[in-house]
Amino acid sequence: MLTLGKNPHLALSRMSQQYGDVLQIRIGSTPVVVLSGLDTIRQALVRQGDDFKGRPDLYTFTLISNGQSMSFSPDSGPVWAARRRLAQNGLKSFSIASDPASSSSCYLEEHVSKEAEVLISTLQELMAGPGHFNPYRYVVVSVANVICAICFGRRYDHNHQELLSLVNLNNNFGEVAGSGNPADFIPILRYLPNPSLNGFKDLNEKFYSFMQKMIKEHYKTFEKGHIRDITDSLIEHCQEKQLDENANIQLSDEKIINIVLDLFGAGFDTVTTAISWSLMYLVMNPRVQRKIQEELDTVIGRSRQPRLSDRSHLPYMEAFILETFRHSSFVPFTIPHSTTRDTSLKGFYIPKGRCVFVNQWQINHDQAGVPLT
Repeated sequence: MLTLGKNPHLALSRMSQQYGDVLQIRIGSTPVVVLSGLDTIRQALVRQGDDFKGRPDLYTFTLISNGQSMSFSPDSGPVWAARRRLAQNGLKSFSIASDPASSSSCYLEEHVSKEAEVLISTLQELMAGPGHFNPYRYVVVSVANVICAICFGRRYDHNHQELLSLVNLNNNFGEVAGSGNPADFIPILRYLPNPSLNGFKDLNEKFYSFMQKMIKEHYKTFEKGHIRDITDSLIEHCQEKQLDENANIQLSDEKIINIVLDLFGAGFDTVTTAISWSLMYLVMNPRVQRKIQEELDTVIGRSRQPRLSDRSHLPYMEAFILETFRHSSFVPFTIPHSTTRDTSLKGFYIPKGRCVFVNQWQINHDQAGVPLT
């Protein structure tokens, strides 16, 4: 662990150059397989996806949603699959359904457009006042508001103290969950003073309490047949006790909280970080900023906001977004995987239950596979 240092993705990328795209290290007492290289990772996660779709039983994962998170749970059986389909259907319904009275193509576009207007207005006021500011605080609340609108049908003021306390704690989540915490691999560290781990526990407890309160409020105002958001659709499923056609599974109240918490968390930190990196790159590259503005003015003009349907007509904007993801690689590792059965990859035997790290940073910066700019 000390050998990997503060930037394990860089150390493991160097090791892959010497030992290849499939290598094994030992973190504490735990053997970990590390995958690098586009073809190797595609082979593992796509062609042999069933072999590598598991999650390791890490200590920090048990702290997320009381150990019942779809994203972090080691369970990948029929219960997990049924909950995943339910979450996907809920997201799909709100990314396709639209309000007849709105000019937006769907509810998702409507929520994003409204929040974008508020965010731009806020940033303009700050520029007219102090003239300098850290945009992260305002971006993170705007992103949280879009997710709250989808999940709970409401938005919050940018000074809402409960929401601010949650977003301020959220920075710690990605750091701990991204590639595991030392306490996952060296058990004694769980019982020693550990500010990072304590903050992670506090964050998850507060998020769970926040979701629990919001869902209880939804139960009080729920009207059958009047679905306002994803939470309503999950409550309706729960009350009707519809059985999953494949797994014969009923959705409990606690599972609703866990599903909503997963949906909230999945887009919260990553979207905020992506937008923050984009703003930084634009500030540092005014030439790129001008070209994006020229494309927006040509394709959309300034009399309306961008729509999802404009995406195919904005190739430079699309290229900038994708290059931001690649170059920043702000999530250097995927959530750790584990093998669901004995398997082999690139000629190497990998036993069932082996923890697997996928080095996304290495793929995105591999000079053999990606033309660097």
